Amino acid sequence: MAKKQKKAQLTDGPIPVVGAREPCPCGSGRRYKACHGRAASHAVTELVHRPFEGLPGEPHWVAMRELVPAATAALTLRDGLPEGVPSVTLATVLPMAWPALRRDDGSVLLALQNDTASGDLSRDLADTLVRALTAEPGNPVPARRVEGEGPRLQDLLDLSADFAPVVHPGFEFWVPDAENASPEVAASLERANAAAIPTVLLSGADAAYWCETPEKNHLRWVMPHAEEALLDALARLHAAGESSLGEGTRLVGSFRAHGLTVPVWDLPSAMGAEECEKPAAAFAERLTAALAETAPLTAEQRRARGGLTNRQVTLS
Repeated sequence: MAKKQKKAQLTDGPIPVVGAREPCPCGSGRRYKACHGRAASHAVTELVHRPFEGLPGEPHWVAMRELVPAATAALTLRDGLPEGVPSVTLATVLPMAWPALRRDDGSVLLALQNDTASGDLSRDLADTLVRALTAEPGNPVPARRVEGEGPRLQDLLDLSADFAPVVHPGFEFWVPDAENASPEVAASLERANAAAIPTVLLSGADAAYWCETPEKNHLRWVMPHAEEALLDALARLHAAGESSLGEGTRLVGSFRAHGLTVPVWDLPSAMGAEECEKPAAAFAERLTAALAETAPLTAEQRRARGGLTNRQVTLS
């Protein structure tokens, strides 16, 4: 009787991704989902709820990921810039939804508003950044699934460096010389700019972003405080009639995004970003005082808190 041949084992190189019920390419004879696909599936389900924790300007990272159409921020690498890479810049989004771009001059643009394959946004972005640093100049960096353990942004970036986002009125930062762009590029920029919601970062309140919509304006403020303490403080202010930003404004609720809470105010259409500056600064002082209070919530404050909680939405 002929001996049953041993199945070849593919041990060198990465294991390709196949359908969950197909045989695993490693040659084990098991289905992919029960073999090498198990780790990939586990990675997807193990969501890191606060991927930007520990990074300078964490609320701004959340805002650039979820709220702001067009913005950039210079990134400082922990080990310095590699030879031939003059700068690394975080961008909200890039053309064609590219994860990253190595420009002709060697500089790198890293996009934040891209879908990622694993449950750890920080690790996915770090993988894209590492590949962008060695990509051929003049080329985008394609998306890919991050396999196994790898560095996170917290491992690659200088955590002592400032993080200062710049909000742009449009996407001209995509090209080095937008004024002299070709007709095709100019048309693409015009379409992208037309779809962008006008947004302004307030100067007197950290991570507070004013935006304009056809019906009314809004202020969306990404706050780093612990959620329960923040909701208690907002409830105290709301019950006392001190949660608004002035006449015609209203705190309408909040949403969660990447582990942080983002209160949202409705504003009159006539209230621009400049008119928000003083009321927002005054509110920040009231919020600081409310956060310092330790007494249990009153019945009225609990009702206010319940209303805020009922109007809370989770984005990520």
